[in-house]
Amino acid sequence: MSTATYSLFVTGTDTEIGKTFVSAALLRGLARAGLRAAAMKPVAAGAYERDGVWHNEDADQLDAAASVLLPSAMRTPFLLKEPAAPHIAATLEGVTLDMARIVQCHGEACERADAVVVEGVGGFRVPLTATQDTADLAVALNLPVVLVVGMRLGCISHALLTAEAIAARGLTIAGWVANRIDPAMTFAQENIDTLREHLAAQFGAPLIGVVPHMSGAQAAALAELAAEHLNIDALLARLDALAPAFEPLSSL
Repeated sequence: MSTATYSLFVTGTDTEIGKTFVSAALLRGLARAGLRAAAMKPVAAGAYERDGVWHNEDADQLDAAASVLLPSAMRTPFLLKEPAAPHIAATLEGVTLDMARIVQCHGEACERADAVVVEGVGGFRVPLTATQDTADLAVALNLPVVLVVGMRLGCISHALLTAEAIAARGLTIAGWVANRIDPAMTFAQENIDTLREHLAAQFGAPLIGVVPHMSGAQAAALAELAAEHLNIDALLARLDALAPAFEPLSSL
C-alpha cells in the first residue's frame, strides 16, 4: 500500500511549455512546506551519457529540485535515448513502455516520500504504445492532475481542450499553473483571467500560481524562485479535499 500523503500528475497544454520547470517548482514548494518530496519522470526521451551513466536533462532537473532522491530506475523506469515522441523512440530501441511497471515504481516511490510529483511526457494525449497514451498512464496511476498552461497565443483553446480530455478520463484537475513562457505575449493577464473563470466554472480547477518569465540563472535557482509564485498551501488543501477519490489502485 502506498504511504505518501500526497501524489499528483503534472501535464501540460503542449510540449516545451515549462512542464518540467513547474514540476521542479512544485517540488521545491512541497519541500518548503516540510514534506519529503520525490520526483518521477516515468518516460523520458532524449538521453546523454556522462561518466558511463545515461542521463536525461528533465529528469536531472527534477532530481535537483527534489528533497528525496529516488533510484534512477525508479524515478525513470523508461529512459529512451532518442529525442523523439516516446512511442517512436521506444520502437527504435525495441522497448515496450509497460504501464504496470510504472505503477509499481510509483508505489515504491510513495513508500519513500511524503509527496511524489509525477511529470508526464509532452501533452496529455501523447502516445506511449499503439493502444495507450499519457492519459491512460494518468488513469492507471489514479492521481489528481496539475495542468501547466504555457501562456502564449492560442493557450485558451489548448488549455480548455486539455481540461476536457482530463475530465473525460474521469480525473480531477487539482489546480492549474499559468507559466509565462512568452514575455512578449499581449493581453497575458486577460488570458489568465479568462482561463481562471472558465477552468473554475467548468472543471472546479483553481489557479495555484502565475509563474513569470525567468531566465539567466541555473535551473535549480529558477525553480526555487518559481516556487515563490505557487500557492502550495492551497494546493495541499485541495489535495486533502480530493483524497477520498484517489485511493491507490490495486491493479490495472
